[in-house]
Amino acid sequence: MVLETETMKKIGLIFIIMIVFISCKKEVKTQKHVNTTTSGNVFGTYYNIQLFDTVAHQYDKQYDSLFTQVNKAMSTYWKDSDITKINTGDTTVVVGKHFEKVFQISKQIYKETNGYFDPTIGVLVNAWDFGPSGRIVSLDSLKIDSLMQSVGFDKVKIINNKISKQKNTFIDFNAIAKGYGLDVISKFLENKGYQNYLIDIGGEIVAKGKNLIKNKPFRIGIEKPNFDGTQSQQLVISLSNKAMATSGVYRKFKVDENGNKYAHIINPKTGFPSKTNILSVSVIAPTCAVADAYATAFKAMGIKSVTALLKTHPELQVYFIYEDDAQKMQTLSLNNFPK
Repeated sequence: MVLETETMKKIGLIFIIMIVFISCKKEVKTQKHVNTTTSGNVFGTYYNIQLFDTVAHQYDKQYDSLFTQVNKAMSTYWKDSDITKINTGDTTVVVGKHFEKVFQISKQIYKETNGYFDPTIGVLVNAWDFGPSGRIVSLDSLKIDSLMQSVGFDKVKIINNKISKQKNTFIDFNAIAKGYGLDVISKFLENKGYQNYLIDIGGEIVAKGKNLIKNKPFRIGIEKPNFDGTQSQQLVISLSNKAMATSGVYRKFKVDENGNKYAHIINPKTGFPSKTNILSVSVIAPTCAVADAYATAFKAMGIKSVTALLKTHPELQVYFIYEDDAQKMQTLSLNNFPK
């Protein structure tokens, strides 16, 4: 009788465990997820943040506060930003964590790209009058040589939390600050414990985890270069736990007297516009600041130089859309860019 009782107890215990297991399994399957979406304008473009959880969360004020911090540090459009004060000669500015972080990332990529990513090149972009339309403005070579004296990110340093630079050197982090802004929001959500979210600022992306509503990875489109202004997708990829930045040059270019197209790309070695057959370059990287900066540099470097650099940078995946010699559109995927 004792053996039968113990056996019955064991059978009963197993049965209870099975019920609990089945119940838990059922609960996971039927658990509902909520997509909390926050949208607005920032950095001269739009932003869209999708946060997936079991309950809705609103962080509008926190997002705005973080965006303001980034702008206060690096916006060349804000008269009272740190970077504007520095560029106008204020030597008393003590740079904060956001400025210093972007400075250090920029310095590293400046070295890795042999100077093709250079936050001090903006003075020449402005001098060449690169706008959305019009023809290339002729500049005297002496004027270019004069402006080039203030170009070179290697000449800019942080000493005791203050910027040391030449008087006429103009620092512009616009080619990396937007990507860094996504990383700041991503870090905020990560510290809150969220593992599934999608951040989109002006087409630059940070994707973490997956879309819990669909139970699938996030699907991200890469725009097809259409010179007529229409929009369509060249490629749609799955993206998870990475960032992507795309830099297109097909909407903003000028034409010389021979009909050659020049995108808003200045060769930091010469100070002159670079003729390019690259229409769009997309870069996937661990962070969006890195993706943003490399996408900018790769437009100026050209496909051959980028291919060589990527041999020592397996963390970067790149997708080019370009015109061949017959002006036909071609694509090139490097470092196993997803398809």
